[in-house]
Amino acid sequence: MNLMTEQEKQVRFNIFLEEHTGIIQKLCRGYSDSLEDFEDNVQEVGYQLWKSIDRFEGKSKSGTWVYRLTLNVCLYNLSKRKKRVDHPTDRILIRKIADKQHDYFKDDSPVQVLYESIALLKPTDRAIIMLYLEKKEHAVIAEVVGLSVSNVGVKVNRIKKKLKEIVDERLARNVG
Repeated sequence: MNLMTEQEKQVRFNIFLEEHTGIIQKLCRGYSDSLEDFEDNVQEVGYQLWKSIDRFEGKSKSGTWVYRLTLNVCLYNLSKRKKRVDHPTDRILIRKIADKQHDYFKDDSPVQVLYESIALLKPTDRAIIMLYLEKKEHAVIAEVVGLSVSNVGVKVNRIKKKLKEIVDERLARNVG
């Protein structure tokens, strides 16, 4: 393995961030319950990307590699958050602050309804549907989540059906 100079590493890091900022933001949002969680996820992805970028060998597409790294960070942080004890009012307060500061967390947004609905899915199903929404091919999704291509196709259809049920139920509650 060739060791990069600091300058080469910085250039590669900047390119990866520029090319994949959208997917990093979307995936981190999909695994965040608050602005604080979102910022923690993004920061940790940046740190892990910096630590490991010189080990990227190009065996997969850079987008697939960044997606997998981001997914791993988000899943790890999600498991840590499940272990911590939050007071219910903390989440409400954080949500109010986040709503004012970031479009990803606006309650009246259709995007927010979608993200909140996706958050109700199992972590692997979240990853699959978010990749699908990014218009990734089933082969890429299979590579990222470690499933067969045919299994991804089946799961995508089931997840879309489940997600539609969740969204329809949420919208019906808001109307009624």
